[in-house]
Formats: sequence, C-alpha cells, structure tokens
Amino acid sequence: MPMLSDLNLAQSLPEDEYRKELKSLQKALPAAAVRLYKQKRSVVLVFEGKDAAGKGGAIRRLTGGLIPELYRVIPIAAPEPSENARHYLWRFYQQLPAPGRVAIFDRSWYGRVLVERVEGFAKAEEWSRAYHEINEMEASFVRAGMPVAKFWLQIDQSEQERRFEERAKSPLKQWKFTDEDVRNRAKWPQYEEAVNEMLMRTHHKNAPWHLIEANDKRFARIKVLRTVLELMERA
Repeated sequence: MPMLSDLNLAQSLPEDEYRKELKSLQKALPAAAVRLYKQKRSVVLVFEGKDAAGKGGAIRRLTGGLIPELYRVIPIAAPEPSENARHYLWRFYQQLPAPGRVAIFDRSWYGRVLVERVEGFAKAEEWSRAYHEINEMEASFVRAGMPVAKFWLQIDQSEQERRFEERAKSPLKQWKFTDEDVRNRAKWPQYEEAVNEMLMRTHHKNAPWHLIEANDKRFARIKVLRTVLELMERA
C-alpha cells in the first residue's frame, strides 16, 4: 500500500473521453448487479476521503448506473446517543445489505481511526485496537459471501482550498461548507498520518483499499466505476 504522498494527483481525463466511458460503464453496471441479485450475492462498498474530495459525486455516478431496488446509500454522521451507548461497530451491522443487494457507505466505521483519533473523541487504546476489530469484522463479511471494497479519494491542499471557496460562493453548495471543514483542514498533517496508518493496517486481500487520485473529478469517477464493475464481475 503506497503512502498518500506517492500518488500522482495530476492524472486527468478529457471531457469527451469521460462522457464516453461514463456511458459505457453505467450501461454495464445494471447487468452486473442483476447477476449478483440472481446469485444472492451482496457487496459492501465503503467511501472515505478528504473533505471535498468528491465522494458524493462518485457515488451519484455509480448509482446512476444501478437499479434503485438493488442498492442503498448509507450516509454516516456522528453517532446518536443510543448508538454511543453500544459498541461503535453495532450501528454498521444494522445497515448490512440483504442478499443480492449493494450497500454503499458514505463514510464508515473508519471514523474510529480517523476523525475520532485526530479530534480526541476516542482514547488511544480505543482507536489502537480498532484496526484489529475492523479487520475481523470485514473478514466475517467476506466469509459470509459478501465482498468488501474500500475507496479513499485523495486531493491535495490547494485543490481542497479551491473547492471550499467554490462551495462558499455557491448558493447550492454552501450547506456543504462548515466550520468543521475549516477545523479539519488545519489538522492536515495529523489526518495524513492517521490515513496512512489506516491504509497500512487495514488493507488486505479480501477487503482491499483502492486509492483514487481525485484532483480531477472525471478521472476519479471513472476509476471508481471501473473498480466497482470489476468487483461485481468477480463476485
């Protein structure tokens, strides 16, 4: 697993090539999803990444090629009090897909070793043991015939700043821009360290991390869709 600093974020895709590939992939995805449904094989997809890295846009292009009845997007925010009263993984087990369906987690259980670690919401002994707990959980999914694929979308600081400024100026995007985004940006080195350790300690054959160079949104979206299609076809 490479370090985030090793990624070539300059990769891009021309608009015409993007449109062509997007159309082709969105045409192929429904057939692959139907084959999974007929075989009663479920898939778990996890999306994590830098703030403003384009997770939502990638997920929308993915679901734009899927039959609505065969997938569900699960947005993950801070846990509710009733969830905090239980083990931190409990709420994710409640969201696992039915046989033949696809579960798409927009953020996930990795919050324990990212935001909870950096912001101090979890004690060191709690987030330190979470790597093993998460690996065991994902391994249990795979043993049950439910493949797992995890995506980390990476952008650099200058591109993040540009997207934040765009959000702040757009009436349709201002709701996405929060004080938390600014606070997280100030802790960029701490988050980089946490992400690199997460990738190193939770990347394994049956539930791999896929690093997505996301400075160019078109390149990132196509790479995500290609990877998901390959996963579905193998499953």
